[in-house]
Amino acid sequence: MFRQTIFALFAVTCVCLADAPDRPTLLKRMELAMGPLPADFHKKPLDLQASREEKFDGYVRKTITYASSEEDRVPAYLLVPTGFTGKRPAALCLHQTTSIGKGEPAGLNKDANKHYALELVKRGYVCLVPDYPSFGDYKYDFKKSTFSSGTMKAIVNNMRGIDLLQSLPEVDGQRIAAIGHSLGGHNAMFTAAFDERIKAIVSCCGFCSFHKYYGGNLKGWTSDRYMPRIATEYKNDPKKMPFDFTDVVASFAPRAFLAVAPVKDNNFAVDGVRDVFKAALPAYEQRKAIEELQARYPEAEHDFPPAERKAAYEFIDKRLKP
Repeated sequence: MFRQTIFALFAVTCVCLADAPDRPTLLKRMELAMGPLPADFHKKPLDLQASREEKFDGYVRKTITYASSEEDRVPAYLLVPTGFTGKRPAALCLHQTTSIGKGEPAGLNKDANKHYALELVKRGYVCLVPDYPSFGDYKYDFKKSTFSSGTMKAIVNNMRGIDLLQSLPEVDGQRIAAIGHSLGGHNAMFTAAFDERIKAIVSCCGFCSFHKYYGGNLKGWTSDRYMPRIATEYKNDPKKMPFDFTDVVASFAPRAFLAVAPVKDNNFAVDGVRDVFKAALPAYEQRKAIEELQARYPEAEHDFPPAERKAAYEFIDKRLKP
C-alpha cells in the first residue's frame, strides 16, 4: 500500500525562505559537474526527417530523427494521437538504461510497467521518445564529443526535442510534460531544470541525495554517459560535489514535480529522496506553490507499478489538460 506525501505538511521543519537560492545559481552549480549549457544550440535547424509511419488503434507512431548539436542527429519515436481535435498537450518520454532505448516507453517490449509513452498517447498526448546517446539506434562516441558530459549532451538533445514539439501544428507548446523511469527519471529532471517550457515533471526511481546514493559512493555517476567530472574534479565525494538533487528540485519551483520513490528501490535510497524533498521545500514555499511538490512512496522495488503510473498521468492531466 502506497503512502502519498504532499510536503506542505512539513513546512514547519524546513529552513527559512532566505535559504532557497535563485534558479540561475542552482543551474551554475549543476554546470560545474555537467559542463556548460551551449548558448546557441537552438539556432541549428531541426531538419525533422521521418523514415517510417505506422498506424495503430488510437495513434500513429513515426520513426524520426532530428538535428541536435553540430555533431549528430537524435533518433526518436513521435507518437501522435488520433481522434482528437485542436492542439494537444505533449510529453517528453525518456527511457531507462535498456538496450532497446526509446522502444520501451513506446511499448515495443514486454515490460508494460515502462510503457508510459504508449499509455500517454492513448490519453491524448503527443509523445516524443528519443534515444539517450549510446542506446537504441543512437550510436554515439562520447570520447569525440564536444560536450563535457553525456548528461549535458542528453539535456541539449531533449531541449531540441522540446523545440520540435513546439514546432508541430498539433501541439500546444505551452502544455509540455517530461516523464521517465530510472535513467529517464533523472534525465527528465536535469532537462526540466534547464528548460522552463516543461510545466510538469514526473520522475520514477530517478534520484536520491548523493550522500545516500550507495552510501555516498558516486562511481555510478561517473561514466562517459553521465558526469565524468564527478570523478576527475570531485573525487566521487558527495561532500565535494557542487550540487545535489535538492538544487535540481528547487530549480523547478513553482512548476509541478512528482517523484515516485519505491521504498524497496535498491538503486536510490528512499531516505535520500525524503531528504531532498525536505530541503527543496523552501523554494516552493517562497513561490507559494507547495502543493505542486509531491511524492509517492509505494511498497515496490525499482519499478513503475500500474497504480503509480495512473497517479502520474492524473498528476500531469491536472496541470496540462483544460
